[in-house]
Amino acid sequence: MATMFDDSTAKLAPTRDRAPGSGIGGGGRRPRIPLPTWLAAEDPADTPPTKDRMRFRTVFVSDFHLGTAGCNADLLLDFLRTIECDTLYLVGDIVDGWQIKKGWYWPQGHNDVVRCILKIATKGTRVVYLPGNHDEAFRDYVGLEFGGVELLPEDIHVTADGRRLLVVHGDAFDAVVLYARWLAFLGDSAYTFLLKANAVYNAVRRRLDLPYWSLSTYAKRKVKNAVQFISRFEETVAHAAAERGVDGVVCGHIHTAEIRQFNDVTYYNDGDWVESCTALVEHDDGRMEVLDWHERARAQQSARRAEAKRPVVAA
Repeated sequence: MATMFDDSTAKLAPTRDRAPGSGIGGGGRRPRIPLPTWLAAEDPADTPPTKDRMRFRTVFVSDFHLGTAGCNADLLLDFLRTIECDTLYLVGDIVDGWQIKKGWYWPQGHNDVVRCILKIATKGTRVVYLPGNHDEAFRDYVGLEFGGVELLPEDIHVTADGRRLLVVHGDAFDAVVLYARWLAFLGDSAYTFLLKANAVYNAVRRRLDLPYWSLSTYAKRKVKNAVQFISRFEETVAHAAAERGVDGVVCGHIHTAEIRQFNDVTYYNDGDWVESCTALVEHDDGRMEVLDWHERARAQQSARRAEAKRPVVAA
C-alpha cells in the first residue's frame, strides 16, 4: 500500500530541525522522502477568507480511511481548509490499506485531501502522522519525513497549560487487532457493509434535502457488545496512560469521539471522518474540545433554508 507514494528517483535528504516541545525522538535532522509528481501539485481550492478561518493551537484528527467510499472527503476538505493551527496530528488510519488491497478506490477528492495536508505542512504548521492498523505499512517509514509531514510511532504533546498527553492511534490497546487478526478482518468486512448501507441511506436523504444521519453510529450505540467494547477500550487506554506517567492520552481507532476523566488521567478520542466527522482541538489556553463538523454542516444548511424562505421585501 505504501508503494502508492513511491518515487523511483527519490533520494533521502536532510530536513529541518524538529519543532521544540515534541516529546519523542528529540531534536536533530531526519531523512526526507521527496514527493512523487502526482502529489506535488498544490491543493487546487482557495482557502476561506481570514474572517472565516478557525484558529487553534493544536488539532487532532484520525480515521479518514482514504481509499474507501465511506470517507467523507468533502466535509474533511471543508474542515482542513477552514482551520489554522500550530500543530496538526494525524492520529492513524488516514489511508485504508486493508480496503485498497481488496480493490482500488481513489477518487479526486481523496487526492485533494492529501494535497491539502501537504499544503498545510508548507505553511508553517507542524504536521505529525502516527500510522494506525489500517495504514500500518507506513510504520516502516517512522523516523522519516514525507512532504514536510513527520512519521512517528507515537508522540508526547505538551498543552499550553503544561499537561503531557500521549498521542497514539490506539490499536495497540485493542485485543482483537493484536491477538485475533482474522476476527479484526471479519469485523471490518461487516463494518464495511454497514458503511455502504449508510452511504445509500444518506444519498436518499440528500435527494430529499435532509441532513446527514449516521446509520452506523446509531447501530453501534444500540448494540450492547459495541457499547461495552468502547467502554473497556477507554478504560484500558487510560490505565496504560497512567502507567506511562502522563496527564492524558489522545487516540482514535474506535470511531467514537469522547472526553472522559479516569482518576488523574484524561482520555481523549478525536473520532473519525467516516461516521461522525469530528476532530479534537486544543485552544490557545490549553482547553480541549471536540468539534462536530456534521453538526456545523447541518447548522449551515438550516441557516440557508431559513434565508431561502425569508420573503423578499419590494424596494
